[in-house]
Amino acid sequence: MARFGDFIKTEREKHGWTQTEFGAKVGINAFAISKIENGTQKFSKAKLKKLAELLNIEYQKINDLFYGDFFATEAYKNHCSDNVFAVAEDTVRYIKNKNSKQGKIFQ
Repeated sequence: MARFGDFIKTEREKHGWTQTEFGAKVGINAFAISKIENGTQKFSKAKLKKLAELLNIEYQKINDLFYGDFFATEAYKNHCSDNVFAVAEDTVRYIKNKNSKQGKIFQ
């Protein structure tokens, strides 16, 4: 998968929208769209649902792409090994399992 900004650019171009047109549809100015596409600015997580609706893509997919890019960028910036993602998966399973057990206690 490419960076989230690359995804934005690909989808925008696929629909034939300029950065200005796309920005107006999502509620972001064209200058910010340019920066998002080139990776110097992050897309606002508050706009993810609007983006999913606009592109007619399932919100969960957009959310996963957004956070996948975020996690990968942070891991890279902090010189983590590829093993960090396996550790993260294990941690997510632990958290889900713990929350599942706690939910049963309170039901």
